Amino acid sequence: MKRLLLALAVLTVLAAPVMADVVRPAPLIQWIDSTGKPQSTAAFKGQPIVIVIAPSPRSWAFRAQVGQLQKMYQRFAAEKIICVAAFTQEPGLIRSNIPFAVASDGPRAGYDFQAGPKITVAVIGRDGNLDYVGNRVVPGQRIFDIVRNSYDVQQSMRR
Repeated sequence: MKRLLLALAVLTVLAAPVMADVVRPAPLIQWIDSTGKPQSTAAFKGQPIVIVIAPSPRSWAFRAQVGQLQKMYQRFAAEKIICVAAFTQEPGLIRSNIPFAVASDGPRAGYDFQAGPKITVAVIGRDGNLDYVGNRVVPGQRIFDIVRNSYDVQQSMRR
């Protein structure tokens, strides 16, 4: 009987990491908010975050991605999605009606997300999981679907 209980205890300990809610934790990105205080993605747990990493705000891929995000901005705002931009080579002004937080260390964000040469788009779910990473311009509807079908949302719908 003692061996059975010991075996069950060992299996429970070994199975605990498999049941973890955050399977693929996202790297932290920091930026300075409007009041001058540093913020990071960890402070916004519970809200989905879309991160766009590009060489500069003037690059074609970044402008195309912003255009895709603008098509769905009203829905993104309803879901309380935070948009973060990180520039690996050249900082600049983002011409958009979407409020972007600009990462304070763009090259570091590019390294953490293994950014491609043109663009990298990452979606962090409400639970802190890195739900999507891609090196192409992603349609706004696809990003919205990823946010709506994340693990956290599916788990709350099962209850």
